[in-house]
Amino acid sequence: MRILYFIGLVLLVVTQPLTAYDRVTGKPFASRSRVIAQHGMAATSQPLATQVAIDVLKQGGSAVDAAIAANAVLGLVEPTGCGIGGDLYAIVWDAETQKLHGLNASGRSPYSLTLAHFQDRGLEYVPPRGALPVTVPGCVDGWFELHGRFGRLPMKAVLAPAIAYARHGFPVSDLIANDWQRSVPILEEYEGFKETFAPAPKAGEVFKNPRLAHTLEQIAERGRDAFYRGDIARTIDAFMKRVGGFLSYRDLADHTSEWIDPVSTDYRGYTVWELPPNGQGIAALQMLNILEGYDIQGMGFGSREYMHCFIEAKKLVFEDRAKFYADLAFNDIPVERLISKAYAAQRRKLIDPDRAARRYDAGNPALNEGDTIYLTVADGQGNLVSLIQSNYLGMGSGLAPDGLGFILQDRGALFSLEEGQFNTYAPHKRPFHTIIPAFITKDGEPFLSFGVMGGAAQPQMHVQIVVNLVDFGMDVQEAGDAPRILHLGSSQPTGQTMIDGGTVHLETGFDYEVVRALARAGHRIQVNVGDFGGYQAIRYDRRNQVYYGASESRKDGHAAGY
Repeated sequence: MRILYFIGLVLLVVTQPLTAYDRVTGKPFASRSRVIAQHGMAATSQPLATQVAIDVLKQGGSAVDAAIAANAVLGLVEPTGCGIGGDLYAIVWDAETQKLHGLNASGRSPYSLTLAHFQDRGLEYVPPRGALPVTVPGCVDGWFELHGRFGRLPMKAVLAPAIAYARHGFPVSDLIANDWQRSVPILEEYEGFKETFAPAPKAGEVFKNPRLAHTLEQIAERGRDAFYRGDIARTIDAFMKRVGGFLSYRDLADHTSEWIDPVSTDYRGYTVWELPPNGQGIAALQMLNILEGYDIQGMGFGSREYMHCFIEAKKLVFEDRAKFYADLAFNDIPVERLISKAYAAQRRKLIDPDRAARRYDAGNPALNEGDTIYLTVADGQGNLVSLIQSNYLGMGSGLAPDGLGFILQDRGALFSLEEGQFNTYAPHKRPFHTIIPAFITKDGEPFLSFGVMGGAAQPQMHVQIVVNLVDFGMDVQEAGDAPRILHLGSSQPTGQTMIDGGTVHLETGFDYEVVRALARAGHRIQVNVGDFGGYQAIRYDRRNQVYYGASESRKDGHAAGY
């Protein structure tokens, strides 16, 4: 079978792979069945991390213990997406209090780096690699904040599996090996990178990282202060001075995470929860509010009408994202107004049902790629954690401090250098952030812990997961396997402005006539492979008291339960 794709006036002919699997249950695009279990569930992007999470649960650990253990393993086995040099966000459902808790464990910019430094160098954007985009790594402090509140096992036990794999080795999995091999030519020139991460291992090769094992042992034995106030902090400080960077011991010593209240919107009887800025989670809530005004179920999955409304809603919301989303400590951001139904109704009126817009302006709510890992864990007591963690672009800044076995993130690349903006660079400020965990409750009880890694794709994919479940009646695995829509080219918090309508990237599986109709409506359509995010989810079935686990068919991982 052949399918035609329109890019402007250029016609591409692409052979469509088989999508109707030989299965007797599920949608034609379903890659596998849901995993169903009673006592605990974990879903991660790498099988070893999933198994470690299950082992920790069986040892009596909480969902948070298992999530930290899995995250530590992922920092080793998937350094292309995460690590202790990066940031972390989490949403935790506490079964005892029947309440959601949010944690912002993202780091801030260096005290000693000023906007004037960028201006003196004539830079329009923060460089994506090297010393200038490095911000304080928030991951380790995030682990200890989570563990202090919801942990049951000692941190030594929680980090032991990652330490063992780092010291004795693990076989590298397929997709991670591919991403690793793509990263090395870009990053091998940066200080410290080659010593630990080059040459890139091939799939199936056993990789060891004794430097990281030693670092994790210090953290397990001496706590978070080993990282932020001890020898690790001093090593980072000396390393950054040597490479001409700005991140200092003071920046690390002063770092704190922040417990925050998640924010929500109702979507057809389901309450969808995200974290407020500096992240982009509320973009998903804004999009859902706009889409709620349409008969999405009546339009049907994969229809021109649904896809057009989705794309235009995304373009509208991302103009607000570019203007308003930033560190709340530096700005008075009208979050409640942005996620209100009344504001969505105003914005919805701008959508032409028959024609793609080339540009939109941000609204006035005050008046009336990145690479990441996502994981989720549930325990036998009904606690669930939705956790996301990242180095930002690929393997981060490329800078690996002496002997520590990890790479520092480059999250500062998401600051704007244009003066007077919400997200303009300033010392000791959190940059705009792309990584977002999500959660859904129904009637005040947990329904779904989920997330989708992948830069600007994340809020778009959050919305598609919710719509697939609620409007199109898919199960938790089908909702992730369904072909996805990704719009790129919107205005950005770093200063770029959309003037041409951007580009719609589609996975195979959408009907040719729908693709042709979208092109006729003015959408620029392009085939894309590999940029549609990585989904993990756990759904709680209150009636049967079981968990349903789902894992991304586009990644290496899986869901498992017991």
